[in-house]
Amino acid sequence: MDPAAAGNLSSSLEDYLEAIFNLTADGEVARSKDIADSLKVAKSSVTGAIKTLAEKKLVNHKPYGYVTLTPAGRAAAQNVARKHDIIKLFFVNILGVDDTLAQDAACKAEHVLGPDIIRRLLDFTEFVTTRNGSGYNLAGEFRKFSRNSNTQTDSMEAAQNG
Repeated sequence: MDPAAAGNLSSSLEDYLEAIFNLTADGEVARSKDIADSLKVAKSSVTGAIKTLAEKKLVNHKPYGYVTLTPAGRAAAQNVARKHDIIKLFFVNILGVDDTLAQDAACKAEHVLGPDIIRRLLDFTEFVTTRNGSGYNLAGEFRKFSRNSNTQTDSMEAAQNG
């Protein structure tokens, strides 16, 4: 399959690829039931998605058998997982968002942010999480600022409603 075509997958198919990638990370194979459980979808939905991914030569699958990624499928899945990780890292390490909330938000955002934005998020994350020569930690300072801002907002809202 043309690598560019792998980049033209729907959000749903990207989710399936990422789920298979995560399930097979330890050298294990993925089963339809495990994929369905991972994505919280019906097993019948998995069957249709796997068929489509197989037609695109991104997965290997025989009916009632295991699912594995082809080399093109693994490359596409790694790209999706990398985008997800970069976005989650930004939400957690820069914005100070709770891990669970960041995970859910990253799942949604990974499908709509293009490669240029993802690259810039990664660059920005690296820039603000490394201390410069003066020891100033931009990410840490922002998280403190954000906590103080939220506390002040909560106090003002309580006073207005009080």
